[in-house]
Amino acid sequence: MPACPPPEPPPSADATPPIPLTAPPLRRRMACWLYEGMLMFGVVFIAGYLFGTLTQTHHALDNRHPLQAFLFVIFGIYFTWFWSRGHTLAMKTWHIRIVDRQGRPLTQGRALARYMLCWLWFLPPLALIAPFQLSSGEIAVILTGWISIWALLSRLHPERQFLHDALAGTRLIHQVVQPRQRQG
Repeated sequence: MPACPPPEPPPSADATPPIPLTAPPLRRRMACWLYEGMLMFGVVFIAGYLFGTLTQTHHALDNRHPLQAFLFVIFGIYFTWFWSRGHTLAMKTWHIRIVDRQGRPLTQGRALARYMLCWLWFLPPLALIAPFQLSSGEIAVILTGWISIWALLSRLHPERQFLHDALAGTRLIHQVVQPRQRQG
């Protein structure tokens, strides 16, 4: 006669249920993405002011490439730091959390890898249009089209994750909001 498995211990009162690892709806993720873009204006403003002051740049086109490199590093620090803590301000507002494939918080290295892979949102269309003298309207249409296609590709992923998240070993999940306890 086969042995029965031992009975499972009763759940303790302080045991928390596992985090559901389902992706938030695409609409909410894209709203968060747009909100993040608006918040980045502040980061760009402060970093640009700091760069301009430190380099004594008097004209907007002077030191353009060093400024772009500086902003690339500042964005990397910003996103890596916040993602390794679970979310940015925009993600917190939209109740989205970032975790690794097993649901654990990201390491700094994994957050940095995700930051580098996130540039797939912009670099392919920019590299494609670089040799052509296109108007800003045409560039905006191409970028918007690419971003739309990139976002819709998440519908083909079995877990509805973006391609850069799948490549980086990360996932966006719905953050369960805990109700506040009244003090009194």
